[in-house]
Amino acid sequence: MNRSNRATTETHPMILEKTRLSLGYIPLTDCAPLVVASEKGFFEKYGLEVNLSKETSWASIRDKLAIGVLDGAHLLAPMALASHLVPSAIDKPLVTALSLDLNGNAITLSKALFQRLREIDPAAGQGTLSALPLRRLIEEDRRQGRPPLTFATVFPYSSHNYLLRYWMAAAGIDPDRDVRMIVIPPSQMVNQLRKGAVDGYCVGEPWNALAVREDLGRVICTSAEIWNNHPEKVLGVCEEWAEQHPATHLALVSALLEALRWLDEPANRLEAVELISSSIHVNAPAEVVRMSMMGTFQYAHNEFPRSRPDFNVFHRYAANFPWRSHAIWLMTQMVRWGQIDHPFDIHEIADRVYRPAIYRQAADRLGIATPPVDRKAEGLHMTAWPLEQSNAPLTLGADAFLDGKPFDPSDPLGYLEGFETSCPAFPLDDDLKRLWRAGQRECHAAGIERRASAL
Repeated sequence: MNRSNRATTETHPMILEKTRLSLGYIPLTDCAPLVVASEKGFFEKYGLEVNLSKETSWASIRDKLAIGVLDGAHLLAPMALASHLVPSAIDKPLVTALSLDLNGNAITLSKALFQRLREIDPAAGQGTLSALPLRRLIEEDRRQGRPPLTFATVFPYSSHNYLLRYWMAAAGIDPDRDVRMIVIPPSQMVNQLRKGAVDGYCVGEPWNALAVREDLGRVICTSAEIWNNHPEKVLGVCEEWAEQHPATHLALVSALLEALRWLDEPANRLEAVELISSSIHVNAPAEVVRMSMMGTFQYAHNEFPRSRPDFNVFHRYAANFPWRSHAIWLMTQMVRWGQIDHPFDIHEIADRVYRPAIYRQAADRLGIATPPVDRKAEGLHMTAWPLEQSNAPLTLGADAFLDGKPFDPSDPLGYLEGFETSCPAFPLDDDLKRLWRAGQRECHAAGIERRASAL
């Protein structure tokens, strides 16, 4: 391997500020981009010598990024936003220039809870299940004086938390009052279900498939059935690190982008399964990891797999573009559920954390089409659709929500006001409306970012 500080690309040599990197990840199916980039030589191609560090929890990744033990990480997208909005002991804001995947999670219920739902609704499990039967069960439990059901997610600032809450709230369940919500690291979910410590959870793969394989739980719906092609993980780095290592950051994004493109080729999926299922990475049976990676997904132990070609989306549909509208949606959910206790400029934070200029620079060099805009509406498309005015033909995926509600990133306050179930920690008043509208005007005045500075 070339140990110099020059990235080994033939047409775009770069002098790298740092070549030896440590990248953290959680043992999940969607850590695949990092594993593939390491095993298939994409990091080496860009002059990077990368050590992959398997971590036990998202809190561990957050803390190790903050103190500099990790240079970057496989990161829950909302964690980067929370680093700018939620006070912590280690004040190290994070940024991202690369989305690592879309979709990839599911809600699994214990067999006992699912059977109780079947008694309320015999059609439960046939197609996507509304949470209405769960609401009826919760109401009956309350009348009988039973303790609340316990549901787990992987981290407070996660799509898992927001989509599980979205699913419940769409049926009139208040997740903060009607159930007990706890946090459990992904790899511990199945064991906690086995012990009866939780009644259900939302987690990434392979921890739903393993519960199904061991006949411990039943998948009630995938995250794509709540919000189709929702953002999931990102490449997270400290803002200060990105400013000090612009060439290294670009090389890292480029290497992972090549790995992501490789991953989305169907012919490569079986090899990817073998790589990530090994004991040094996810440490799960290959046949379990395969369950979500090959275009089908099994919801129950005694059922045939269903066709789910977009369960794991690693590259198609502009999956790797850091949409600032995704950032805005995630922040609306932080506000909706009281995770942020002060007004803030939602557009300024989206622009500061999500760095599409860096992505465009890497994608352009690889001949990958990029969107001409940084924001898009969500919830308007039931099927894939063409994005016009991109620098090459570009198809985006379906983006519907289970309740049919559209999301306009230019009016996040109006979107928030449309929810019946929410508990914001500060008033959604005229002052906030003026703040968020002012931020939107400044965004428009700056124009659409295309080929601007990468920092």
